[in-house]
Amino acid sequence: MSGNHHADPQAIRAGLDFPVIDSDGHWLEYGPVVVDYLKKVGGNAAVDGFLSRDRNVAATILMSPEQRREERRAQQAWWALPTKNTLDRATALAPRLLHRRMDELGLDFTVLYPTTGLGVPFIGNDERRQATCRALNMYMADAFREFADRMTPAAVIPMNTPAEAIAELEYVVKTLGLKVVVMGSLVRRPIRSLGRGGEGRGHTAWYDVLALDSEYDYDPVWAKCVELKIAPTFHSASRGLGFRQSHSNFTYNHIGHFATAGEAVCKAIFLGGVTRRFPTLKFAFLEGGVGWACQLYADLIGHWKKRNASALAEVDPANLDRQQLGELLREYAGGAWADRLNEYKLVPEGEAAAAAWAARGAAVIDDYAACGLAQGRDIRDLFTRNFYFGCEADDPANAWGFNAKVNPYGARLKTLFGSDIGHFDVPDMRAVLGEAHELVDDGLITRDDFRDFVFTWPVEFWGGTNPDFFKGTAVEGAARKLIGTIADGEVMVSPR
Repeated sequence: MSGNHHADPQAIRAGLDFPVIDSDGHWLEYGPVVVDYLKKVGGNAAVDGFLSRDRNVAATILMSPEQRREERRAQQAWWALPTKNTLDRATALAPRLLHRRMDELGLDFTVLYPTTGLGVPFIGNDERRQATCRALNMYMADAFREFADRMTPAAVIPMNTPAEAIAELEYVVKTLGLKVVVMGSLVRRPIRSLGRGGEGRGHTAWYDVLALDSEYDYDPVWAKCVELKIAPTFHSASRGLGFRQSHSNFTYNHIGHFATAGEAVCKAIFLGGVTRRFPTLKFAFLEGGVGWACQLYADLIGHWKKRNASALAEVDPANLDRQQLGELLREYAGGAWADRLNEYKLVPEGEAAAAAWAARGAAVIDDYAACGLAQGRDIRDLFTRNFYFGCEADDPANAWGFNAKVNPYGARLKTLFGSDIGHFDVPDMRAVLGEAHELVDDGLITRDDFRDFVFTWPVEFWGGTNPDFFKGTAVEGAARKLIGTIADGEVMVSPR
């Protein structure tokens, strides 16, 4: 990247013949006001649920390094929000100020996600979680309503059960009139066998990725999204999970954690066949970039070539010619080897177990059975049709998504420009558009690619699910020209 962080965003915007849509900005909760509101509409349960997230973080930060090491607590985000730039801090807190500054930042429209609020779908107590989500969504609807021409907030949807997710989806769309949702993923669940002989496993919980091996059937949730014209977005974290559990180093825990969380649910949605069963439903995975998605896309294709139902014949123990193997061993390893061939296990479990596994049929042994694939190119079509990937402006790996020469089958993965304003990643909001445009300045992507990044694909994602998404906004005219006809229930975007 060229490092041109001081490019004038207004000058860049003036040189574009298309709007700039920010699909992932952030607002900061102003505690005194938000808490009062939550108490008024949601009672103490909502207040306790909202405050519990910051309390847990603060408690971990205030531990001594020795305490964190002893309890294996991952270091949390400290000094995680901009402070030196007071104007930007106030902008993230006050929707009216952000609305006034949108032209200054070179942005035409922004989708805003909460900050502390991203954690409330993960509150363990059912009553507290549901009350907090409901009250916070009511707050957002009220706080952002008068600024709908330039911004819209994302409602938080708890996903512990399909029933609670559907109830909140119905409420935020039909009652509050909100049109963006962020869903909880990586739902932490107890291992139910513990206490019945399972204590020695070394862990006490597992993380539900919603679409594969889930405790519930989430198809009714996806069906409800189609009915309500809502595109699911995910903005989950994986700090403190797996290998991101350093008790002393926040950066170690932070790097790659959004990508890991996004990959987990994206991979589950694909292999679980959701894109096949719900062909018009679009999913976005935010703030993790597109690099992980390019790798996942290539890996899905590579594994399919080796592990599809037909290809498994190459590793089916029944297909080994034992007579030929014995002859080769006798010739090249000696008689002692060949004489003991009957003791050699083709698989650790033994040939009887291998045969029993094969007898379960293709629907079980083919990991891609739910995807309905006939050829490798089908993976490209499903992956690029249904998935969108939120990318921060200063990530040079964004260019990978556009590289049809590298991505298998000439794919261009669909990236969504995300400013991430409001968080420590953005010390100066005015630098964001310039950082994103550096990919063009440095010759890594074309001007047409940039148009797709900040305009075409955001319109396709938001407007493709809900044709009225941009109605009444500052970009309505441009979006309407871009959105073509509706065919088979899907909004088709006109070619360039």
